[in-house]
Amino acid sequence: GIDPGHTEALLYAARILSDSRQFDLAADAFDEVPPDDPQFVEAQLARADAYLEDDRGEEAVATLRALAETHGTLATVQASLGDALRRTEQCEEAIPVYTAALDLVDPTQERYWVLFFTRGICHEMTGDYIASEADFRQALVLNPEQPQVLNNLGYSLVEQRRNLDE
Repeated sequence: GIDPGHTEALLYAARILSDSRQFDLAADAFDEVPPDDPQFVEAQLARADAYLEDDRGEEAVATLRALAETHGTLATVQASLGDALRRTEQCEEAIPVYTAALDLVDPTQERYWVLFFTRGICHEMTGDYIASEADFRQALVLNPEQPQVLNNLGYSLVEQRRNLDE
């Protein structure tokens, strides 16, 4: 079998490469972690991040789509795929992925405000202002003072010339 320390060394080296902005080498190193390794998911998420940092968004999306095929029951995988789709301006496709992530968690927990926020951004980008406002407001229920959410909701309402007093 593989040396048990091998994965740790591989991940360590990959992180150093990533920190050194050598994203192509980092992505290759993260991809060396085999699918049966307990840290495979973590390595593939980091590989996708390296691609995103290297302006290789389509490769990040492809990496995360493949990971969602095998590990789609993990909310972090769905959320990361949603983020990559949003960052590559594929909001139409990101919305159901964020919804899938929310379906895998307890959406009343404060830490999941960001899923409502990011899905709200995508709803806004696709012109669904009702759904966008609902998501921004749900994010604020979970995290009432979140400045990014307040800012986005405020701008959205001003652009639509709605609730201007608010």
